[in-house]
Amino acid sequence: MINLKNVSVHISYLSKCILFVMGTLLLITSCANDKGSTNYTPALGGAIGKTSEIVVIADDNVWEGTAGDTLRYYFGSAYLILPQPEPIFDLRHLTPAQLENNYLLKELRTYIFLGNFSDEHSETNKIIKKTIGQEKVARAGKDPNFHTVVGQNKWARGQLLTFIFGDSQDQLAKNIKASYPTIAKRVSDFDQPQIGNMVYIKGRNQGVEKIIKEKLGAEMQLPQDYFVAVEEENTIWLRKETSELSSNIFIHKLPYRSQDQFTKEGIKAIRDTLGKKYVTTEIKGAYMKTNDEYLPMFLTPMELNGNYAAELRGIWDLKNDFMGGPFIGYLIHNKETNELLYVDGFVHAPTTTKRKFMQQVEHILRNTKFGKSEETAATGED
Repeated sequence: MINLKNVSVHISYLSKCILFVMGTLLLITSCANDKGSTNYTPALGGAIGKTSEIVVIADDNVWEGTAGDTLRYYFGSAYLILPQPEPIFDLRHLTPAQLENNYLLKELRTYIFLGNFSDEHSETNKIIKKTIGQEKVARAGKDPNFHTVVGQNKWARGQLLTFIFGDSQDQLAKNIKASYPTIAKRVSDFDQPQIGNMVYIKGRNQGVEKIIKEKLGAEMQLPQDYFVAVEEENTIWLRKETSELSSNIFIHKLPYRSQDQFTKEGIKAIRDTLGKKYVTTEIKGAYMKTNDEYLPMFLTPMELNGNYAAELRGIWDLKNDFMGGPFIGYLIHNKETNELLYVDGFVHAPTTTKRKFMQQVEHILRNTKFGKSEETAATGED
């Protein structure tokens, strides 16, 4: 067995401050999902800011009213799943006056504008209507299902802007609720390149990637700072250790037997077998197990890079010891070989927040390919 040391890490976000000239509005187009999309001329500079941060532009009475409460309830809800609650998004409220009076506040990455169109004196409404154009404003007055417009690059390259509006506070709140799943996914997808830059800031470990490919038939883009802790016929355990973080990835191949393997209990059985076999401490009888007694597990069926898969999120801890943390795992089916690949990421970072570490692990795992690559499939080669 390999000892899992009591360590954690704090990875500071790298951000650069770049001054730039505000872009001029040139083009407005609609997006395919019929919600509306607004595109702008990219300015000379690039947007700055952290991942998972949303700047909310709203009048004070909207932010402090029903609409603001609704937005905080959904966009500020807990990230699934961490030992101590952390929000999915960090929300920062600004009034239009604050935005206009501080030029640097226009250089941030992600914005949501909230407009109550029944308020004739609203400064936020003026910004929204001027930005999305009279055609969309008129459509919003006739079509109650048209309440969201997406824009990009208004004041800088690499900006995402979402405009949500309604003809009253209550209607705006309903529109926020209806739009939340789509907007949350859009923001999450928008953050992925920046998360990837952090994950691979030191480059990729192509030597270990080759081992994973040759031994398990899986393609994984692995950051340079992970090393092989265990290498067996059907299992590889990868670790990243710093003074504050232990970040771990299991890659395990097994035969497909039934759809029961894709249930909560089926995936739990796979990871508990790995945890009991490999993960221990200096305390006799200590081993890693999935803890679903006090916090729930969340199962999500999905398609992952062309394969049927299921995602499981939850909490792990050590039997007979006091260590624990979050995990995320993907069980992937390669129907050509009728094999399964289980990739599991878990972290131990007791002295710091963990959302950013789980986002980074998730970014690595979600890019795993099991079976023929797209290039191979296109050429028909093995």
